[in-house]
Amino acid sequence: MGKRVISTDKAPKAIGPYSQGIVAGNMIFTSGQLAINPETGELVQDDIQKETRQALENLKAVLKEGGATLNDVVKVTLYIKDMNQFSKINEVYEEYFSENKPARSCIEVARLPKDGNVEVEAIAII
Repeated sequence: MGKRVISTDKAPKAIGPYSQGIVAGNMIFTSGQLAINPETGELVQDDIQKETRQALENLKAVLKEGGATLNDVVKVTLYIKDMNQFSKINEVYEEYFSENKPARSCIEVARLPKDGNVEVEAIAII
């Protein structure tokens, strides 16, 4: 089984030694997507719902470049800085996964890169 690196300018460039995503066989594995605006390189902050929306838009862009959509996602992992924000994050999340609800884990973490408040990664089947 071969693998292919996903690279798109529609999502933020990697901020370390990793790829935005990898296609391996019929599966896509995305790296965690922060709420970085790919056009400006700046982190969206001060509104957890805007931050969540940007992270999910970045995820969509990586999936698209790999040949998938959110409907192809089978597993999502959310990393959030404050579990008290869970309901606000969930409201936005449900806009993106209203019908096709993949398996999901949500983990509260002490700190995220660039001091973000939410990071999302996914596994999809194409």
